[in-house]
Amino acid sequence: MDALISIVAPLHNEEACLEGFYRTVKDVLAHLPVRHEFIFVDDGSKDRSAEILRELRRRDPSVRIVSFSRNFGHQVAIKAGIDHAAGDALIIIDTDLQDPPAAIPKLIAKWREGYDVVYAVRASREGEGVFKRLTAACYYRLFRKLAEVDIPVDTGDFRLISRRVADVMRQVREKSPYIRGLISWVGFAQTGVSIERSGRFAGRTKYSVRRMLRLAWSGVTHFSFLPLQLATYLGAAAFLVSLAGVAAALYARLVLHEAVSDRTLLVIAVTLMGAVQLVTLGIIGGYLALTYDEARARPLYIVREKAGFDGGA
Repeated sequence: MDALISIVAPLHNEEACLEGFYRTVKDVLAHLPVRHEFIFVDDGSKDRSAEILRELRRRDPSVRIVSFSRNFGHQVAIKAGIDHAAGDALIIIDTDLQDPPAAIPKLIAKWREGYDVVYAVRASREGEGVFKRLTAACYYRLFRKLAEVDIPVDTGDFRLISRRVADVMRQVREKSPYIRGLISWVGFAQTGVSIERSGRFAGRTKYSVRRMLRLAWSGVTHFSFLPLQLATYLGAAAFLVSLAGVAAALYARLVLHEAVSDRTLLVIAVTLMGAVQLVTLGIIGGYLALTYDEARARPLYIVREKAGFDGGA
């Protein structure tokens, strides 16, 4: 029997893209010897996305819908798609068509060679400004050095994962999942294929600078303890700076016979130590907040309704 491929597609207010995305992916899959299902995860959309999804479901029984009670976030929506997918392999792809569906056959081909994870490496990033390309390149490379697992650079969430990787991912219940990091952490045989990333098919990106920074910080705190260790480095640096200040003051008084205000030195030392303490407390507070969030054990997401699965809507 042909393999079943699950297309996991998270979305939030994507009414302008859904029809185009569905037709494009459907056409690609029609030329492959596989069965398929669409797992659309509506992350609390406020536009006509839910209505369009229901229409797609009426026309195509392979369309399955998971609708959240509110917006829980892109990474959580991907996690829900993985939880609900039944495929032998899952392909995670956003509905804005920036990640090209034409690359799906390459992902499947590598999977058939025996790889459990096939991630898409962005050779180009059309439609993105110089600032975003530069900051993304810097972040990926810095993150790879900080992380305790080997996370490939220039990759997003567009990738294929095998059934056994998906089964492991279903066991993960972190409250702020960083999907690409978790998939790298799972292990198994992984490889990449190069893609040319396009501009959005329609509409505007839902990832603001604030959300991008939050995602970046989530990745660092989930896969590296270096920020906590940074407190020790900051303390040592502050001690050396203070020691250098004392040495400079003694040299000025004893050798150069210059007057140095004790108040000036005191203000500098107190300000320096205060800044170090605030930075340290901020870093520790961030990790404590993550710990508290996990300890509350709230559901990762709340499903308002489902359609296309066993048991009906």
